[in-house]
Order: sequence, then C-alpha cells, then structure tokens
Amino acid sequence: MRFSLNDYQADAVSLLLQRLKKARSEWNAPVPKETSVALTAPTGAGKTVMAAATIEALFFGSDEFSFTPDDSAVVIWFSDSPNLNEQSRFRLMQASEKLTPLNLVVVEPPFSMRELESGKVYFLNTQKLGKNSKLVRGYVADGEEVEGFERIAPDDLAFNLWETIGNTIANSEKTVYFVLDEAHRGFNERGDRNRDTIVQQLVSGTTTGQVMPIVVGISATIDRFDDAMKAASARGDRTVLTPVSVEPRRVQESGLLKDIVLLDIPNEPGDFSEILVGEAAKSLDEMTKRWARYSRAQKLPQPVVPLLVLQIPNNQENDEVGRWLDVIERTVPGITGRSVRHVLSDRVTETFGRWDVEAIEPQRVQQSTEVTVLVAKEAISTGWDCPRAEVLVSARPAKDQTHIAQLLGRMVRSPLARRVPGDERLNSVTCILPKFDRTTAGKVVRYITGESELSPLGETRVLVDGRELTPNGEVSEAVWAAFDALPTQTVPRRGVKPVKRLVTLAHALAQDRIVSNALAEVNARTHAELNRLRAEHREAFRKAVEEIEAVRLQRLIGQRGSASIRYIERIVKADNRAVQVGFDEAKRVFGADIAQSYVHHLIRDEDGEDLRDAMVAVSALATMPAVSDAIDHLTSSFADEWFAEHSAAIGELDDERLQVFVEIRALAIEPQLSELRRPSSKFEDFAEVDADDNVSVAPVARKHLLSDEAGDFPLGSLNQWERETVAFESKRSNCSGWYRNPAHNGSDAFSVPYRDRFGEWRALHPDFVVFDDVDGTVTPSIIDPHGTNLEDGRFKLAGLADFAERFGDRFHRIWATVKYNNKWFALDMKREDVRVALDGYEGDVIELYKGPLAFEIYKGDR
Repeated sequence: MRFSLNDYQADAVSLLLQRLKKARSEWNAPVPKETSVALTAPTGAGKTVMAAATIEALFFGSDEFSFTPDDSAVVIWFSDSPNLNEQSRFRLMQASEKLTPLNLVVVEPPFSMRELESGKVYFLNTQKLGKNSKLVRGYVADGEEVEGFERIAPDDLAFNLWETIGNTIANSEKTVYFVLDEAHRGFNERGDRNRDTIVQQLVSGTTTGQVMPIVVGISATIDRFDDAMKAASARGDRTVLTPVSVEPRRVQESGLLKDIVLLDIPNEPGDFSEILVGEAAKSLDEMTKRWARYSRAQKLPQPVVPLLVLQIPNNQENDEVGRWLDVIERTVPGITGRSVRHVLSDRVTETFGRWDVEAIEPQRVQQSTEVTVLVAKEAISTGWDCPRAEVLVSARPAKDQTHIAQLLGRMVRSPLARRVPGDERLNSVTCILPKFDRTTAGKVVRYITGESELSPLGETRVLVDGRELTPNGEVSEAVWAAFDALPTQTVPRRGVKPVKRLVTLAHALAQDRIVSNALAEVNARTHAELNRLRAEHREAFRKAVEEIEAVRLQRLIGQRGSASIRYIERIVKADNRAVQVGFDEAKRVFGADIAQSYVHHLIRDEDGEDLRDAMVAVSALATMPAVSDAIDHLTSSFADEWFAEHSAAIGELDDERLQVFVEIRALAIEPQLSELRRPSSKFEDFAEVDADDNVSVAPVARKHLLSDEAGDFPLGSLNQWERETVAFESKRSNCSGWYRNPAHNGSDAFSVPYRDRFGEWRALHPDFVVFDDVDGTVTPSIIDPHGTNLEDGRFKLAGLADFAERFGDRFHRIWATVKYNNKWFALDMKREDVRVALDGYEGDVIELYKGPLAFEIYKGDR
C-alpha cells in the first residue's frame, strides 16, 4: 500500500479479510452457500482506501494481515454512476502500487470474453447493464424467448456481459467477489415492483443463471443493503456474515475529518444573503492566507488552496447569484471569471449577471486549484468530496436541512488527511446560512449532528457563535511549563513485532537525516546478536537445522485379511520449495529486512555458507523461542534508545513528518511516553443550545489556558457536572490555571491508556488538568468527573489507577469524581488501597463511591 492505514482502517481490513476467507470457504464447501458482508463507515473514513488494502491482500496476500492470496479471486466493482466508478478506480490506484490499470478494468463495449480473469477488478455500473446497453443489447433471458427469435449476444459479439458473468461464477476454479459501492443506493424501491433492479438480478442470478457467491456492501449506512441481501437470495438462505463497522468516534480521533463546523446564522429577521455572502468571502480570504502561511512554514509540496461553495436553491434567479459573485470579487483579491465554476445539472455555461460561469465535473474540483468559488445546488453528486472546501454559504431555505447536511458531509474531510496540531481554525469548516434565523439554529445544530443517514456529522462539533481562543495572558509561564511536562502516553494502535517497529523507525530517521546510516546500525546490532545466540545455543540450533532439512512422511500399510494398519515414518531431505517456506516464516519472525540481510551476512562471512544453507540457518533460528525473544528485547530497547536520543531532533520536524514518528511510537505493544504540544488556537462556542433547541449565551469562566481577549472561556460545550467542577476548581485560592482536555488524540490532548472489555488499548482523555500552586511550585492535578453509567467506566478507572501508580508522584491530585445525592465524592488514585480495590473490580462503579474508599469533596464550596 502507498498509504499507511491508520488503526481503525487496519482493524477493519483485518476483519473484512477474515469474513472473506470464511465466505470463500462457504462457497467452496461440498454444498456451496452464498454469503454477504457489509463494510460500514462514516463519510470520510476512507472506505475506498480500506477496499484497496483488502483487494491488494486478496490478490497478492499480506504479511501484515497474515492473509494468503486467493488466486481464484475475480472482483466486480459495481456502482450506479460511471463518474463514481472512475473516481473509485483512481483512488484504488492512488492507494495501492500493486493495483494498476492492468488489473483495474473499466468494462466498455466492445467487450467479449467467455469469462472474467482472476486477479482483476472489473468496474460496472447500472447503465452498462440496461436493456439498451451495447454490452447486453439483444439479449433475451431464459424464459423470455419470443417465438421466431433466437437468444443472441449483442452486436454479433460471442458473449454478452450477462453470460460472461454467469460463466465466471460457474467456473469452480474462480471465486467472484461482488463489491457494491454506495450499497444503500443499489436497490430501487420505486417503479415496477414486479421487476428486480439490475443489482438484484446480479445478486440473485435471474439474468446470469448463477447466484452471486460473495457480495460485499460498502456504505455509510448499510441497513437497506442487509435487507436487500436477504430478499435477493435465490434460495432465501444467503448467509449474512457479521458486518465490519467503523465507529464514528475513531474516525474523528484520527484527524481525517475536521473537528468543527462554525455555523453563522442571522441574529434578526430579514434577508441578509448579500451581507452574509460577504462574510463568507472574508472567511475564504482569511483561510486562504492562513493556509498559505501554514503551507510555507511546513514546506508543503502542494499548498492547500481553500474553496468557497455557494449553494443556491433550485429556483434561484441568476442575476442575484451574479450580485453575490460581485460581492466575493470585491472582498477576495484575485477572483476572476476563471476562479468560478459550477456543478449544476445541465453542465453548460451559466450566465449569472455579468459572470459567464463554465461547468466542471465534481471529481475534478479538488485538483483544479485555480477554482476557488464553486456554485452548486443540492448534494453535488454521490461520492464527491473536496477536502479543500473550507467555506459553505447556503442560500437554501430552512426546510432544506437535508441538502445542507449532505453537502457539509462532503466538506468535512481534512485537506491534509490529518489534524493540524494546535490550530483549530485549520481543523474547521465554516457554514453560513442566510435564510435561517436563531429560532431555527438549535434545530439545525441537532439535525446536522444527528445520527440519521442524511446527517453525517455526528462526531463533529457545530458552533453557533464560535470564537477563536488564544493563550491566556493571565496564565503564567510556570503553568505552561507544567503543561509541557505532563507525562502523556501514546496508546498502541496495532502492536507489531519490535523488529518491524525498529526497522520502520530506522527508515524514518534516515529519511529525515537524523541518523544517516540507521538501517546499517540495525543490521550490525541484530546480526551480532544472532551470531551470539547461534553460538550460545549451538546444540538447539543444530537440532533446529535438522528439523528444517527434514520432511517427515508417513506411510500407511494394510494387509489383506487383517484389520490392522501399520504406520511407517520416512524422512526425506527438504527441497528448495520447502526451504523457501521455512524462510518465509523467518521473515515473519525477524522481519523481511533483517532475515534477508542476515542471509547476505552469512554468505559474505569468511566461512561463507551458500544461499541454501544460509536460508536454512535463518529459518532454524526463527524456530527457537529463546532467539526470537532475545531479538524482540534487543530491537525494542534499541528503538527506545533512539526515541530518547533523538527526541529533540524529531520534535523540530514539520507536522507531517512528526506525525510519522508518532505513529511509529504507537506501533509498540505497550503504551509509550510522548510529548504534548502547546495549543496555539482553539475554537469554542459562546452560545449554547438547550434541550428545547433554544439558543442562549453560554456562561464563561476565567483562568483557562486559552481564552478570548477578555480572558474568558465559554462553558457551553460542558455538561452540568463539568461546569460545577470548573466552578469549584477555578475558585480555589491556589488554582493557577486549568485546561479542558480535548477528547481526541491530537498532539495537544493529554492521554491515559486503558484496556477495554476486549483487552484492546484505548485512550482516556481526563476532562480537566488543574494547575495548583503547591508551596510555590505549580503542580498539575487530574480531575475527571466520571459518569458511573458508562459501560467502560470501570475499565477507565482501572487505567487511571495504573497511570497513577507509574506517574502519581508528578501530580498533586489524581481524582475520579462523581455527584450523587447532591454531594460530590472522589476516588484518589494516588492511594494504594484504591488502586488495589480497582484491580480486577467487576462490580457497579457507583458502589466504590458509596464505600470507605471515597471521600466527599467541595463541601465548603456549596
């Protein structure tokens, strides 16, 4: 893969490959059984990248996912749009160097093959299988023959496409995987209810004569796909495998999606379209300059060029749109006719006032950076996304919440596919709604952050009165120094063998010229250790070589007239293929780089082993637990040494390269210490929306590390427990400052690792870090108002207790707090008896606070 999968993508690919392995087994069983499986992930999660990794492993195998290639695999990629297919094909090639135009085939007439070829992806869409398509024209399905006419292939081709697909499925040496992109759109419930849609025909086999063996549905919403799979089964018994689902929380934490939508709505009745278009233009100008500064500072090879999307109603007068474009031209320097395009349905040049605006295909907008203003109507198109779209001004009325939410869902991708550390403005998108007012603002917020199919922004914060906060001038440098020293930890994302982590680190250090000969150092140390271990375990090594060289065969001998059977074991010398199999296992144990370089080391040694003997020696060492354990220990320690030695140099890298080292650090099996980066900019809402959708001014507090010019921090995003905690803590006489810890995994978020109910590592972000003046020294405290009704509550408490055991001496207090019976209680994680009680605790969390381990707090503050 060209792209590195982040943790949730890798987890999803691993699970999907497991499902496909089971599906193939079901299809190849003595009684074949068709199956379906869904991959569901929020908009912007990288579903096509996950599909690319899955198909690459399917065709070529994968060491990372321990997946053996399926040499019989044929993939049919189906959507309802040629443009969507072309976009998906391009992204597959972008993501994987192994998926090329040679194995990504767009089916176009003339196309005449008896069967589709294994190892290829064939792109089809609804229109290519319609009755007038040249690929199937003239075809008559079984049972529909008309007297006097023969069943024929289209346009004198030897085979029509229906037959080609049917023949491929019927071949027992091939396995067809049918990938349905945007799966929820594949089943038409309108029109003639007595005729199946084309997708249903393909799945059920009514036109090919063969039931589709394995169907993979990819979508943000998969319920309709699951229902249709059951209905489309030819025999009614298609096995629906457990779906692979990506949690929206994990996508948001990854930084692939923008964190914030800044929502601007008029504060009084009236038509303020022209004024707010001007505000949108100012926002575009600001973001253009901001991204230009960041691009220069980070030396980005392709600077981010922001885009303003102007969304108009279906019946909007063109002259008024022209006036809006005039406003944008007056506000943003350099806007010309070449800067504006439209994606309206007729695809012809539109005249808006004095502006003649040409059409552009939606999928070309992202790369066409000369375009900075885009005129659109509804959701533009299925599958369209444009990460550089930073500003939306929608002149659609309040009843069009659906269209606005759909378009926003296409705009929340982060331009760099990562969070920009410390600057929340660059992690936000601006949405300006001239036709809304504050009486509908609450409904808008709830709608576009809802969980329905048409509301894809559930994990993105929407701010009605968002304002930028910067470092608070009232907070001392001593507080910031204490912030810098917080022992935050990187949570393991997908633990890999230490040797692979070390080699990855060596490549990164060499690329950034921090350690020029890093890989050579790794080879030298590991080769020396393998030499030592080989000598130390000489006898065990000799026996391991014998096992590699020996292939044990068993002969069964039966004698006529006797019921007994004799077993005779024979040993033959392993051939080169068997040696290669053993060496492949050695590459898994030691990593391909180390295994291959050690083979070369043995060949070059003055006692020079030949290639076969060297491969056998490495394979034998890999089977010895004492050797693999020692190499794991060596490489893990070596990586820790390098991180400690070069932390300063790594910290000076640009954001993109720094993120690479953060990810390498997270490849460890256990949590690793990391560094916090001071936030320079944060956006918070100075308005709040209540349960009745009413908008009001948010309360504020002082002493937060980031504030507005007046020194205030708004509490609108905090729940009642959190607000009370801020009130109590900020009024303490020794409180020098406090920090509302972000709930994401950004570089400015303080993280505590814990294991969830399944034993997987997760990150706890305690709600507050309070900085206390303790005898003249600023010392941090962790205060975490902890809901007792959360499923993972006890696991988070256990994680906080483990953290306190390791780092408690660096904190004044580490409190997990709750409120019940109108009183506040805390568990002090610095106390050993509390930690002992939490070790393996399986009871109700609230009982801990009712017992003697907890104590009442804030008594004098009520």
